[in-house]
Amino acid sequence: MRHKNLIFVLLVILLLGMAGKLFAAGQNVEMSPSNWWVWPLILFCFTFSIGVIAPLSGVGGGVLFVPLATAFFPFSVDFVRGTGLIMALSSALSSAPQLIKKGLANIKIMSPVVVVSIITSVIGGIVGLWITNAFPAGKYYITIALGVVLFLIFIVMITSKRVEFPTVEKVDSLSEKLELKGNWFEPSLDKVVDYKITKLPIGMVCFALVGFIAGMFGLGAGWANVPVLNLIMGAPIKVAVSTSMAIITVNDAAAAWIYMAKGAVLPLIVVPSVLGISIGARIGAWLAVRVKPAFIKYLVLSIMLFAALLDIYKGLHGLGIL
Repeated sequence: MRHKNLIFVLLVILLLGMAGKLFAAGQNVEMSPSNWWVWPLILFCFTFSIGVIAPLSGVGGGVLFVPLATAFFPFSVDFVRGTGLIMALSSALSSAPQLIKKGLANIKIMSPVVVVSIITSVIGGIVGLWITNAFPAGKYYITIALGVVLFLIFIVMITSKRVEFPTVEKVDSLSEKLELKGNWFEPSLDKVVDYKITKLPIGMVCFALVGFIAGMFGLGAGWANVPVLNLIMGAPIKVAVSTSMAIITVNDAAAAWIYMAKGAVLPLIVVPSVLGISIGARIGAWLAVRVKPAFIKYLVLSIMLFAALLDIYKGLHGLGIL
């Protein structure tokens, strides 16, 4: 197993190194009709690397793409956030239908929390774009805030635990009235698993905050949806992950529309990014059964912490503080 981990690390270093070489070359190239392909190629290599890492770590591609692209690329932070939402949305749309069909993504659970989070995701998108446009140094404030949020995500991910089959002792009255429960056939147990949801009011408050963050920073919300559904509301981990993907299809679509309406979704950035992460994710899924998950988790967390600190530094440097 160790040599497979080493091979994976070398692969990631190689991919990031290729992206870095292309990035350095791109810095010295002026955009013109004859060399328009330079930055799309860099983005493809960059997002391909993220795509390989994401399935191995359980981290959505948008959580890595937005802070790293903000830190390293010369694009406007608005374009980066718009692309991040489209990437998260593309990933969710490709998997949610099958998860719903298998009974893992629960529409009954999704419906009440989405009513709240879709509103806050739109508000988050509006606020984020307003800050960057209303203030001369708005993009630096957003970059600093992004770094802080990513640092908080790092803390959540490194401290949270996943419970495969949580035990729900007591169901709150609202969850009971809405009949938030379900079942699915679990092959590993060779039986149908029944479950029920609790603490819906607390969950809705959490989803309101998560929706705002997702809309404002262009981050996919799986990093927060899953712990809320699993640890607070008592959904089995498979149901939590699957329902989270269904929630993203609604929340990110609403927030992405705000960025599209404001012209912050640029095809030259979006298309190579979506292609890169889609192809990379297929390779990552193949490697997932061959590389030790815990090792990958801490590798990605290290990258996230580095990106958080780099974004905070970049924002403070832009404001003339550092």
